[in-house]
Amino acid sequence: MSGLIAIHQPNYLPWPGFFHKWMMADAFIILDTVQYHKNEWQNRNRIKTYNGVQWLTLPVHYRFGQKIQEITIASELWVRKQISTIVQSYMDAPYFDDYWFPLGRLFHKAKDEKWRMSRLNIEAIRLLGEQVGCSAPLYIASEMEPASDDPTQRLIDLCRQLDGDGYLSGAEGRNYLRREAFAEQGMRLCFQHVEPPVYPQQHGEFVPYLSVIDLIYNTGPEAGEIIRDMGGVVDG
Repeated sequence: MSGLIAIHQPNYLPWPGFFHKWMMADAFIILDTVQYHKNEWQNRNRIKTYNGVQWLTLPVHYRFGQKIQEITIASELWVRKQISTIVQSYMDAPYFDDYWFPLGRLFHKAKDEKWRMSRLNIEAIRLLGEQVGCSAPLYIASEMEPASDDPTQRLIDLCRQLDGDGYLSGAEGRNYLRREAFAEQGMRLCFQHVEPPVYPQQHGEFVPYLSVIDLIYNTGPEAGEIIRDMGGVVDG
């Protein structure tokens, strides 16, 4: 294939902008081969409850230097807590019953089969992506050929494996990517431009930047179009 390739770490129940990037790309790579960093988005995200914004956090075992794909979930008790919090927060949302149950079953399967954090995240991303209409092929970096350890060259290497001719970065990539490396190797560099969507939401004043499940359970079949309308792609 050829086209625009997006790459992102496997966040836990990501925000809508994650899925917008997937929608804007011709292929999407989950980057699970880089170092895990505590207190980022791989094991937690935010939802809105009757008492305001709350973190959903996966308890994990990790050692400094471990890669995302190596991180294990620390306890089976997370399933009961996550399900209870989500159900109590969204049971009255207009589309909760239409979309929730596959995710609940996925949580139980992850517990029963003792999945690592990255597998749970990836399978949840697949499920939520399907629910909002993401259609570009999804690839997993740990299942691809090894890439460079250099942060910029790693991205170029992964894109080349899919015969991509362009890389789609998040806006923050402007702060760390070596733009000249893309130009020297004949690859387009593009950046995602998004604004957080505003949509009908429960429990008081609107709060942006929540997990995509807040958007899905509140807007149902409109969620995909809301995500697509968040923004676009600009050349680097």
